[in-house]
Amino acid sequence: MRVIGGKYKGRLITSPKTVTTHPMSEKLRGAIFATLGDIDGLSVLDAYAGSGAIAFEALSRGAKNVLAIEPDRLAAVAIKTNADRLKPKSQEFKTVQASIEGWLNTSTDQFDLIIADPPYDQVKDRVLLRLAERLKPDGLLVVSLPVRHDVIWLNRDLQILKVKQYGDAQLLFTKSRPA
Repeated sequence: MRVIGGKYKGRLITSPKTVTTHPMSEKLRGAIFATLGDIDGLSVLDAYAGSGAIAFEALSRGAKNVLAIEPDRLAAVAIKTNADRLKPKSQEFKTVQASIEGWLNTSTDQFDLIIADPPYDQVKDRVLLRLAERLKPDGLLVVSLPVRHDVIWLNRDLQILKVKQYGDAQLLFTKSRPA
């Protein structure tokens, strides 16, 4: 895998050798960032980070700071390897080895942009709603879901901006309401 845009464009990143993560294709990552446009200066959460590809793509494209959360030990090692290779500034990048649910129970951090790519056999709507609560006003939540997954879990605090389908995946772009 490689970073596809920004200051790290073309740099290779390691993918974890584990069955608990599914790497997001370059095509889907490209679609996310092409749709988002300028993310310069935003705080970003890469939920279900896997290799950290989303996190490093966001940093590469100008995010102010990025938090990557991943529970799998081997995936966390891959993220560290990738961070050692790319050498982001310490204030720009942080990783936490924890489940999303565990992190949500212990943190109150809020973000301008949250990108969630949960394993398709482990999509939990209530967790996605809890993630949405971590958005700053007018913050964006982008979720990668299987096409067959219904999005009725959305609440009135989120506005659907766009839904895009790519093969067996759909990208759901939502925005939190203003304060």
